[in-house]
This record gives sequence, C-alpha cells and structure tokens, in this order.
Amino acid sequence: MRITVDRGLCDGLGQCTLVAPEVFELNDDERLEVAPDPAPELAAKVTAAARACPVRAISVEGA
Repeated sequence: MRITVDRGLCDGLGQCTLVAPEVFELNDDERLEVAPDPAPELAAKVTAAARACPVRAISVEGA
C-alpha cells in the first residue's frame, strides 16, 4: 500500500490520526507523519482515514 500526503493541502487537523493512529501521527510541529510500511491488515483503516481528511490531502494506492 502506498500512502501519499499532499503537504500543501494538509492543514494538520488530525482527523486521520483519530481513525488510524497506528499509521498517522502529528509531530510537535503539527506536521503529519506516516508510518513507512503499514501492515496490510490496516488497509481499511488507512482508506477510512483518507476519506476522513476534510481537505483530501491523503491518497492511498493498493489498499
């Protein structure tokens, strides 16, 4: 699974971190960090987290 975050769109609102905290985390600077190789069984949560993003900054391929 490939997760891409458009840093220009991401506002650091953190909706994705609520849906899939195993994969998404806001650092101290409010920048989104993504786990480098999330487990395949998290694909549904990652897809839901991308849908939860209010600015559609997250795209997921191969989930």
